[in-house]
Amino acid sequence: MLRSNFLRSDSLRSLTRRLAEETRGAEIAEAAAVLPLMFMMLLGIFWFGQAFSTYGAITRAAQEGARAGAAPYCATCSTQNLLSTFEINAVAATNAAMTASKLDPTLAQYPSTPPTLASCINNTSPPGCSSASSTVCVEAPVQLTTAASAATSICGMAVTFQYPFQFWLPFTSLNNQKIWLTAAARVRMEAH
Repeated sequence: MLRSNFLRSDSLRSLTRRLAEETRGAEIAEAAAVLPLMFMMLLGIFWFGQAFSTYGAITRAAQEGARAGAAPYCATCSTQNLLSTFEINAVAATNAAMTASKLDPTLAQYPSTPPTLASCINNTSPPGCSSASSTVCVEAPVQLTTAASAATSICGMAVTFQYPFQFWLPFTSLNNQKIWLTAAARVRMEAH
């Protein structure tokens, strides 16, 4: 009887030792635990990279629009129509830059809170968004510096808009979440 207990405990020890040393299924279990997390991290890196790329493209589009609107290249315009021509040029350049970046200009919209910029013209209200576009907010002439007198202030043009971006990250709160990326640019007006 003593011998049978000894054999049982010896076989139990050897069985326990063998099970502790056995690692054939461990790699599969570890991979099953780690791979979904790794896949989610890679998806997150990809989609945040896409959002950053889109933000860079719309910021460049706003800069191109402000630059195009600030340069006087309308030789046949009268003084009255000159400002509206600058605004039309700004919107056209913004839309062209978005199209070149493979973005749809019709998805852009006015910013949810348009910037409040001071006018360069004395005793006038802030310019507000022009009617040249229903998607891009173009304001001109706006004061770019906070100078005490109008003679030393720098006048410019501001272009602001929002563009939608939608994430696809399953099992997260960002899945199919639409966020609005805001682009803004201000450029000094050129003398004409």
